[in-house]
Amino acid sequence: MGNVPTTVKHCMSYEQLIEEHPWLRRWLLQEKIITQHKYPAFVKIVEVGPRDGLQNEKELVPTRVKIQLIDMLSETGLSAIEATSFVSSKWVPQMADHSEVLLGIQRAPHVQYPVLTPNMQGFQDAVAAGASEVAVFGSASETFCTKNINCSIDESMSRFEEVINTAKERQIPVRGYVSCALGCPHEGPIEPSKVAEVAKRLYDMGCYEISLGDTIGIGTPGSMFEMLQRVVKDVPINAIAVHCHDTYGQALPNILTALQMGVSVVDSAVAGLGGCPYAQGSSGNVSTEDVLYMLHGMGIETGVNLAKVIEAGDFICNALCRKTSSKVAQARSRLQ
Repeated sequence: MGNVPTTVKHCMSYEQLIEEHPWLRRWLLQEKIITQHKYPAFVKIVEVGPRDGLQNEKELVPTRVKIQLIDMLSETGLSAIEATSFVSSKWVPQMADHSEVLLGIQRAPHVQYPVLTPNMQGFQDAVAAGASEVAVFGSASETFCTKNINCSIDESMSRFEEVINTAKERQIPVRGYVSCALGCPHEGPIEPSKVAEVAKRLYDMGCYEISLGDTIGIGTPGSMFEMLQRVVKDVPINAIAVHCHDTYGQALPNILTALQMGVSVVDSAVAGLGGCPYAQGSSGNVSTEDVLYMLHGMGIETGVNLAKVIEAGDFICNALCRKTSSKVAQARSRLQ
């Protein structure tokens, strides 16, 4: 045990600690709230690799490669695969083959293939190509909204309302995205109340699910907690998903925090593909492989076969001539 020192510094009492460090009481309260929540028994994975993962690639990915990737992912047990984006090829050249991709995939009966439709023209083109679910992409940052879809937040909501109302008439479900939920590359930190405002507007319009995106991967479990704590006051927790980029290596801890708060839908991209073309320095999405490994290790069901996802990741990485960003896939390859 060693010698006991003859002089021991007096330990502060809990009351003294709280008095000298006011932030400690708030932290302890939040920690207690977080740890009291049970993890969901089942988590739905929304695979965004074919759209969000590939849209920022500088070299055009052949249409046949995109189709094969989606077909491989359809065999993994995933129930939602974001297939493509019906945006102008002027702004996102990588998605110019959206109709060909959607028409070319082998649709599995248990899988939804949502596509991004930022306006009525995109919506109409998507429906013509057989889209059965669409998504609209909002932002909690005015500056990012302007740079991303060339309009203000209010203007974007007007566009989305028309899309959502038309989709309702056709009984097509609509998913909503809120980008920059934990920070903006232009404005810096975003107030949770602003995220809640945009999320509520999308939910009230009729989006069945709202995906809250850490677009530049700047969030931490603390900021994720504060943001979700505010948003759930206006949007039901069962209508919330999280979409985390891993720029600062915080994606998995942020997802864990969201799970502790009751979120049961997680967006991810095979092989960690992605990065936002309008957010300089943003690295890829959290990898589907790493999310699955964490969830399965916690005893949480997903219905997804990890080994098959790794195969799909190997395929797209070979096609792109790059290494996977998935830590799990890297580890598995070293063991082979």
